[in-house]
This record gives sequence, C-alpha cells and structure tokens, in this order.
Amino acid sequence: MSEAAEDTGHATDGSGRRRGGDTRARIQQVALELFAEQGYEATSLREIAERLGVTKAALYYHFKSKEDIVLGITEDYFAEFDALIDWARAQPPSPATSREVVGRYLDIVRGGYEVFRFMERNQAAMRGSEGGKHRFEQFRPRLEALVGVLTGQDASLRTTVRVTTALLSVNFGWLFFCHPENLGDWPPSADPDELRSVVMEMASELLGV
Repeated sequence: MSEAAEDTGHATDGSGRRRGGDTRARIQQVALELFAEQGYEATSLREIAERLGVTKAALYYHFKSKEDIVLGITEDYFAEFDALIDWARAQPPSPATSREVVGRYLDIVRGGYEVFRFMERNQAAMRGSEGGKHRFEQFRPRLEALVGVLTGQDASLRTTVRVTTALLSVNFGWLFFCHPENLGDWPPSADPDELRSVVMEMASELLGV
C-alpha cells in the first residue's frame, strides 16, 4: 500500500473495498473531540490532522475547512432523523410503533451525544455564519414531522404538546444525565444502559404507550 493511499484514506480492506468512509468518520470524531476540549474557534485543521496522525493534505482530501467538517457531521446526524421519519411513516399506527419510534429516536440522540455537546458549547461560533444558523434550524421541522407521525392528522393541541414533550424529554433526559460534569455526585448512578431504560420509561409514560 502506498503512503499516498494511506494518507488519503483510500486504502482498501481485504475485499478491495475503499475505506474512505471510515477515514471521513474518523476525522469527524477527532474534530468533535477537539472542539469539545478547546472550542471550535480555537481548534485548527493542523491540530485535527496531528491528532489523526495524517498530513494536512490528507485531511484536505476529505474536508477543505472546519466548516466543511461541521457540515458533514450535522448532515450525517440529521440524515438519521430523516431515515427514522421515513421508517415511521411506513409503519401501521399502534402503541408498539410509537414505542419503537421513541426507542430509535433515543438511540439517535444517544449516538449523537458528541454532536449535541459540540452544538451546546459552540453556539456563538455556529450562529456567526448563515450556514450555522441554517443548521440550527434543521431540528425543528424534523421534530414536527416526527410528532405528526405519532399524533396523526388533526391532533388536538393537548395531544401535540404531550407528544412533543415526550420527545423533548428524551433529549433533555439523556443529554443532561449523561454529562458527568452536570451531575457531580447526583444521582448516585448514571449507567448508560440504566439511563436509557429510565428515559425510555418516562417518554413512554408521556406518550401513554
């Protein structure tokens, strides 16, 4: 394997398939780690490349700027919501479907922990550009679409608020209680699997399923 192939992330695995997608995801993960540690504005592409152990040229092959990295991260994250909405719309309405939707929603939130953490800590930097503003606005229409799937057409205000609250409780419950810095010694246990079970239970109670 040539150094160039390794640098660009276009090395192949045993079947001859490209691993560029893996490199892209690795760049995003490392960037999120650095953004969380020292802030978006204080992090340079050079530092991202150094932590990855690649050249800046290799990094540029996948992303031309920090903005490109953030755009890729948020697009991938919101694509998971779009896939959930499409799946939910194809299912027959039932309590079991509602529970499954909430469970899948929770797993997206859980998997996107670092994305939410980055957005929370770097809101000023992200809102400083039109692109950043646009991305912050992407969550609401997806939330509205998912609420619509769970409530059906012509839902009352009470039903709409209840279902919206149930979904938002997933975000708050997971993101608050999985942040060790938010908790100190309270509560005494925040095991991820236990936390998932509790958040799922609370959201299901709000949904009435």
